[in-house]
This record gives sequence, C-alpha cells and structure tokens, in this order.
Amino acid sequence: MQQNTEPFDLQAYMTGGVERVVSDALKATLRNPRESAFMVKFAAASKAASRKRRKAEDAGEHIPPFLIASITSKCNLHCAGCYSRCNHATVDAEPVSQLTAAEWLRIFEEADELGISFILLAGGEPMLRRDIIEAAGRKPDILFPIFTNGTFMDEKYFDLFDRCRNLIPIMSIEGGREMTDSRRGPGIYDRLIANMDELKKRGLIFGASVTVTTENIREVSSDAFLKKLSDRGCKAVIFVEFVPVTEESSGLAPGEEERAFLHGEIIRLRRDHPEMVYISFPGDEKSSGGCVAAGRGFFHINSHGGAEPCPFSPYSDVNIRSTSLRDALHSPLFLALQKGDILLDDHQSGCVLYEKRELVEQILAGNAG
Repeated sequence: MQQNTEPFDLQAYMTGGVERVVSDALKATLRNPRESAFMVKFAAASKAASRKRRKAEDAGEHIPPFLIASITSKCNLHCAGCYSRCNHATVDAEPVSQLTAAEWLRIFEEADELGISFILLAGGEPMLRRDIIEAAGRKPDILFPIFTNGTFMDEKYFDLFDRCRNLIPIMSIEGGREMTDSRRGPGIYDRLIANMDELKKRGLIFGASVTVTTENIREVSSDAFLKKLSDRGCKAVIFVEFVPVTEESSGLAPGEEERAFLHGEIIRLRRDHPEMVYISFPGDEKSSGGCVAAGRGFFHINSHGGAEPCPFSPYSDVNIRSTSLRDALHSPLFLALQKGDILLDDHQSGCVLYEKRELVEQILAGNAG
C-alpha cells in the first residue's frame, strides 16, 4: 500500500477546522435573523483572517487561529478535580497584579492584526471581569466564547450579549442535575437552566461546555441530553476531555476506547443534528499531526500575562506585558516544543503536555540555563 508522502499542512488543517466551525454556526443560526446576520459578517472577517495567516505561513511564520485567555484567577466554585485549582492557577482571594482591561484590549487588537479569529475567555470565572468582556465586545471581527460557570449571569450581561454578538457565553454543565451538581455544587444545574431559558427568550446565542469523564461520557453524548440543550436554544457544545491532576482522579480520564467512542459520536452528531456546533478538545490529535498547543493551533495567556503552551501546561518563559503577542508566539519554549517530538508523542491521557510535564520543565530549565 502506497504511503502518503505529502507534508502535513498545519495551516490548511486549522483553517479547514475554522471554516467548518463557522459554516456549522451559520447553519445553527439560520432561524435567528440577528444572529445569522452577525455570523455572515463574521464569516467574511474569518476568511480575511485566514488570508492573513496563510500569507504569514508562506513567509515562514505560523500564526494559530485560536487563543485562550484566562482573564482572572479568581473563582467562586470548587469543582471536583479542577486542574486549575490543583495547579494553583485558580484561587479564592482577590487576584493581585493581573492584566488590566487596557492591557487585554491591546492583546485583542494585536490578535486581530495577526489574523487570530477566536479568543476563548476563561478563568477562574471570567464573568468576574466585566471590564475585560466589555473590551472584547469592541472587537467584532473576533469571536469570544466565554467559558463560564454561569453564576454571575445578570441583566447587565444579557444586555451586553445583545449589543455585542461576538460575545458567546459557554456555560459549563456535566450532564443532568445529579451529575452537574455532584461536581459543581448544589443548585448549579437549576441556575444554568434558568440562564438558558432567559437567553433563549431574548434570542441570544449561547453554548455549553462539558467536561467528559468515564462517568458521564454516555450521558453527555446521548441524543436525549443534547436534545434538552437544543430545545433550550443551545447552539454549540464543546466537549473537553477530563485531565487527571491527582492519582485518585486518574480513573475519570477517558482512555483510547472512550476517545474513539466520542470521536465517532461527534461525527454522527454533526451529520444528524446540524442545529448545533460540536467541538472536541483536545480532539483527535492523530489527524491534526499531534497536539496543537504551544502556538501550533492555539496557546494560552494566563491572568498575569504569562504566555503558556496550554492551560494544562502552565509553564512560561515570556510575559505579554513586556513583549508583543507576535514575539510571545516565538518564545524559546514554544519554538522548542514545536521543533521537538513531545507534541507528536503517544500518550495515555487527553493531554500530552500534562502527561509529559517533566520533559516540558526540563526544556524550560534548559532554555533558562
């Protein structure tokens, strides 16, 4: 059997993924004139951004289409097995010396110039930083999914989402009431449902983020669960594979069999239920030529400005406060990871960088030395 010797074109792969997401979003919003009108405009902006990235690629510079921005380290919940708390990236106390709204706006503007189409706002709990989310609303050519626990959704936020259609709340839910409340706390499921009902009543687009574990994988990929979300107006479901941060939680991490099952379900759902967008993270790394962190497909900026390969790999050798976004993309750590074998290595859990964190630490120490 003849093997394909064509070099893997990462930029083409990532652009294809972006175009599919935008196309799916257009289909999912056809019945909502205001959302559909915004998505048509965003589709044009996304194509222009893709051309910028392709031009840079042809000149020898790779620009990813995605950025993850953790805009605060504070959170009001203590979700079971939270990787961010275990890494001490999320705390209860009021954060000190974090990036200001003006600094984040500068990052958003530089991202726009580079051709970055999606900036995922995370935390902590990002809705604690209304000033930054308002700044994001001023960049309509970038789509900002806001990964929130939903407990700070209020009248002012509903009005902001109505004015700025590029801000998309993505609420974390683990399945039904029992599964959600057991991980996130009593009453959280009912609060999420109330938010969804209010968003639907106002004709606002929103999505759901699901942490996939060995305990809930069948429930959260079932037609019954997803129909409940769709009936409430949900337009996107992002499946995030659980990454174990303690030995006790390792049994919750999906293995090869579970990941293959989820991959097959997502293909089926995209075919049979186009009324919603389905995304898996980290997804099928084999088809994407390995892990797409460290600037290959995305990278992460923490709340204090450190540019990191991924939220699950909290290591940084450059701070965005003292450099440009473009220069941060070419940090020694990112370049070493892109040129080495770690991102392409086989691994057991959903995150190769977390599983091989000792090797990442060695690279960081070597660069510093």
